Amino acid sequence: MIHMHRRLISFLLTAKRSTYASQGDDATVPPQLQGSKQLEYRDGAYFYRDIYFGMERFTGMETVYHLDQPVWAMSYGGGVLNISDREQIRSIYAFLREALRLGSEEAPYRGPDIWKNGSLIYLNQWEGTLDRFHGYEEIRLKDTKVYELRYQGGFI
Repeated sequence: MIHMHRRLISFLLTAKRSTYASQGDDATVPPQLQGSKQLEYRDGAYFYRDIYFGMERFTGMETVYHLDQPVWAMSYGGGVLNISDREQIRSIYAFLREALRLGSEEAPYRGPDIWKNGSLIYLNQWEGTLDRFHGYEEIRLKDTKVYELRYQGGFI
């Protein structure tokens, strides 16, 4: 079981870094659900699928399959707050993808507990383990919260 946990964590981090965290919406494949965006990654017996709706405000779910059976999932929802400028929204999401590439084996759900670049700061708090967890992340521009997201999940 410990080996499977380690393999799942390694796969999950690679899948996340290979899809949205690196490519954003450019990583999408034809979606199964109308109006959604869908990202996928496969490595051997493991398959990752992330389906989400929306852009500025969004909701979605990541699922990991092993031998075509769902074994782990995480639901999430959030988005930018009180911002309508498209360029500012793009820069916030680019910064978010930067933070998401820094996820760790200890907490492979989203990004690190803290990440800074210029005047942006990413904060992430979580409780639990891969089996069952929940968390909250936000991005601040100086002292103003400009993005937030809540997530939860675990083994199925």
